[in-house]
Amino acid sequence: MLGVLVFLFSFKHPFYLGVVDLKYNAKEKALQGSVKLFTNDLEGALKKINKQTIDLINPKDKEKTKKRLEDYLKKHLGLKVNNAQVSYECLGFEHQDEAIWIYIELPDCASPKKIEIENSLLYDYISGQSNIVHIEVNSERKSFKVNNPDRLMVFEF
Repeated sequence: MLGVLVFLFSFKHPFYLGVVDLKYNAKEKALQGSVKLFTNDLEGALKKINKQTIDLINPKDKEKTKKRLEDYLKKHLGLKVNNAQVSYECLGFEHQDEAIWIYIELPDCASPKKIEIENSLLYDYISGQSNIVHIEVNSERKSFKVNNPDRLMVFEF
């Protein structure tokens, strides 16, 4: 019996999860945060789109890589604040453990009462992808999770 249990639990069940964490900085009037994705998944998605291999751990051209990441984010992570479509900036990225952290900011942002997020990060690459978004506005924190193909999240503060 023990042998059967060891056999059954020796197979890893992969999970695919992306996390977006945003916080409204009232002093700077900016929505700031990060996007965290597994490195190999993001590299695979970018390779599929660009038809060439990309190395996010040791990029040859960090600015070109940042631009590719920004283009990918803007295609798969849309934001509306107080019913207005907004465009955020990609500040940079870094590799940590098994993940890539991409830092984003929406400057000149009025205090959010409603934030709508359309998140389809890695959906074009992984059918079992799930995405979680955490948002904090004026010390109130809310979270929402979607699984592929669902993508719309609405936060009201």
